[in-house]
Amino acid sequence: MNKQFGWWFFTCGNQILVIPQGERIPYGDVDDLPLPELDFSQVERFSHYQGEACLRLELAEPIDLGMGEWVELRASMALLNSQLFDLVGKAQQFALFLKTHRFCGSCGEALQRVDWELAMQCQQCGFRAYPRISPSIIVLISHGSKVLLANHRRHQKQEQPIYTAIAGFVEAGETLEHTVHREVSEETGLRIKNLRYWKSQPWAFPHSLMAAYFAEYDSGDIHIDRRELADAQWFDVSQLPHLPPPGTIAREMIDHWTEQLSHNK
Repeated sequence: MNKQFGWWFFTCGNQILVIPQGERIPYGDVDDLPLPELDFSQVERFSHYQGEACLRLELAEPIDLGMGEWVELRASMALLNSQLFDLVGKAQQFALFLKTHRFCGSCGEALQRVDWELAMQCQQCGFRAYPRISPSIIVLISHGSKVLLANHRRHQKQEQPIYTAIAGFVEAGETLEHTVHREVSEETGLRIKNLRYWKSQPWAFPHSLMAAYFAEYDSGDIHIDRRELADAQWFDVSQLPHLPPPGTIAREMIDHWTEQLSHNK
């Protein structure tokens, strides 16, 4: 099998090359692609899509490859289908892992690439490192025809702030459900009930795995943690604010909630 045939994920930091046609990711044999001279010795086969290999090549700078344009990873979400966007995230996480795990965290010796799985190993002490995955939760809280949405400080924009669901990272020793209740209490001062898991989404910014939950309001008044949130409010389904973009699990949750609400009328 030709190791240089498949779907090509050309990355450079937080950018990826997309082309104007087809699936928007270059596909084919490397010899048939209109590419300038590149060093293909560092090509990584990291997954499969539609039965063909996914190949990653990290470039030092976003040079003109003559067949598309470089876009930010987040912007590629609007151009790619969900499966390809997840693969873009996977390629980015692999690149970050290899960049940040060059030396052993136990003894300081240089790490060597394991050739049968994505891992780095120390020949001196035997320590082995794998790509980091940071579990996190996101929860959409409803109260009748209203939903709690927050403007996180990282999403704060003066002209058109984005309002989204409550989210946070899992701490050591916590279950996912414990994390949901803690984050809601810490960030909003509210208590919730009828917590139910929905689905998950890998989120490569930089290496999260988001577990999504729905919950209902139980008690309490909104008192936000201003270190995390700029604002949090109850919004009626008929007057929702500026929401996260399509493709995010937060937007999926909000859309799902509004659809369920309309079906139950």
